[in-house]
Amino acid sequence: MDCTRCGGPMVRYEVPFDLREYVDTDHAATCTRCLAAEPAEAGGEPDFSSVSEEFPDGTAGAAMALALGKLDSLALNRRDIEALLSAVEAAGVDPLLVLDRLAAQGNLQLHFDADGRRRQLEQLL
Repeated sequence: MDCTRCGGPMVRYEVPFDLREYVDTDHAATCTRCLAAEPAEAGGEPDFSSVSEEFPDGTAGAAMALALGKLDSLALNRRDIEALLSAVEAAGVDPLLVLDRLAAQGNLQLHFDADGRRRQLEQLL
């Protein structure tokens, strides 16, 4: 499966049960290049090591990936983004630090303006 935005490879995963209220699917895929997220047919345990070593794993990683996938429209997805990033924080991961590290990587071409979104997320969190 390739990303519909940039053509990059996707990581498929099952959306953890407690995060499903924030997405319209039980399985999702996140692009390893632009970090866009979209529904997927199937997936297993979240493994984001192909995205970055800085990316959290497990439920925190899935929550971070889903939040990043919604950042292209903060106004429309504010409630979901807040809840997903709260789940990341509850798992002991700093989502803003993850965003900073991802934005600094040369191999990613984020589908949103990382600097602009970071300032807005600081206000939300």
